[in-house]
Amino acid sequence: MRWKTVETTGWGRALRATSETARPERVSALTTILSETLAPAFGNCRSYGDACLNDGGRAIDMTRLDRFLAFDEATGVLEVEAGLTIGEIARVMAPRGWLPAVMPGTGFATVGGAIAMDVHGKNHHQAGSFGQHVVSLQLIAGGKAQKVSPRGKTARLFRATAGGLGQTGVIVSAELQLLRCKGDVVMVTEQRAEDFDAFVALLDRSDATYSVGWIDATARGEALGRGILEEAETGAGLVPAPKPSKTVPMDAPRFALSPPVVRAFNSAYYRRVPRDGRTVVKPIGEFFFPLDRIHDWNRLYGKRGFYQFQCVVPPDQVESLRDMLARISASGLASPLAVIKRMGDGRAGYMSFPMEGYTLAVDFRAAPAAARLIATLEDLTAKAGGRIYLAKDALLSGDKVRAMYPEWADWAKAAAKADPDGALATDLVRRLGLRDGI
Repeated sequence: MRWKTVETTGWGRALRATSETARPERVSALTTILSETLAPAFGNCRSYGDACLNDGGRAIDMTRLDRFLAFDEATGVLEVEAGLTIGEIARVMAPRGWLPAVMPGTGFATVGGAIAMDVHGKNHHQAGSFGQHVVSLQLIAGGKAQKVSPRGKTARLFRATAGGLGQTGVIVSAELQLLRCKGDVVMVTEQRAEDFDAFVALLDRSDATYSVGWIDATARGEALGRGILEEAETGAGLVPAPKPSKTVPMDAPRFALSPPVVRAFNSAYYRRVPRDGRTVVKPIGEFFFPLDRIHDWNRLYGKRGFYQFQCVVPPDQVESLRDMLARISASGLASPLAVIKRMGDGRAGYMSFPMEGYTLAVDFRAAPAAARLIATLEDLTAKAGGRIYLAKDALLSGDKVRAMYPEWADWAKAAAKADPDGALATDLVRRLGLRDGI
């Protein structure tokens, strides 16, 4: 297998790495590579920071290992290679009455990446995390392949692999328990929330299968925390014509996301929903992966890229999010992309992000002022007993992360056992010192 030197970046484009990369097309080629050189794997690099980067080392691009392997129509168990994307599974399986049980905000995430980050979706409050719907997976580490499942002798290894940042081995394939759906359209009800209290009340009252909130991170005063809640159910019927895809052809100039532009956009976006709300029908991809039709949308933040801050705080600490929003709006640094959701307690692994409570995600153009603001938001998260999502992180320090993830030591011991030489360590793992001291 040929190794090629390439530059790789996370989706935020603020962090970059140069590494020797192999791109196997068959499992046999992957097995040969790993028998000679153990190296971390990555998919479509949709984690925002450096979770997918290995600067100065080697890495394995899994995107050509993207095949459907088997499907049991009676049980809904689907076996796929790790490089297959969540969006492709949804596209193929929804007309047959099945969907991935959990889908993140982009359909370009691969199955291997979804397991390694134990991603969550718009139905976390009901369905939990992605890893909770993995029946089994094939994992290669230490020169051998093994089947790992959440029960039995491999249960601890599974818990170290789901949400485990790729540190227990390379995920080759997985069996996924799909979720029955009513059809290949989504009925979406949109409601305005006039302020933070109204938004939290809407989230708490919602019993919809899927729910997600867009929040105006520029709003201040009495309008602080205003936004739009979307609640959705799958359905059957005439599929609306999908909106045409667009491409951002170049890095946007700085003024494109200047405070006046962002405030004007957010105000117009908030008012697009009538005061009394509305219900619309959307194709599945348009609801679950709203930004995927804008190719290279990360270029809107300019050549320096962007940071995303995403935290989750316990239910009794929801007021900490109000404080965060006040600081964000006062800073003038927010972009139009800000999301709030209610989460359940479902999580599959030791290092899985989800916890019962509320999650807030906000994008910021990469700049020193944004880094300072995010450091403050991280402190508020820690004080509230919450945690930061490592799939989105580019700035967190190692002294904070271990307190946020109390099962860190169990994970680190499993990673050290699977990979005693640290060959699978990535830039994120080194930055946070996650495998130090074990």
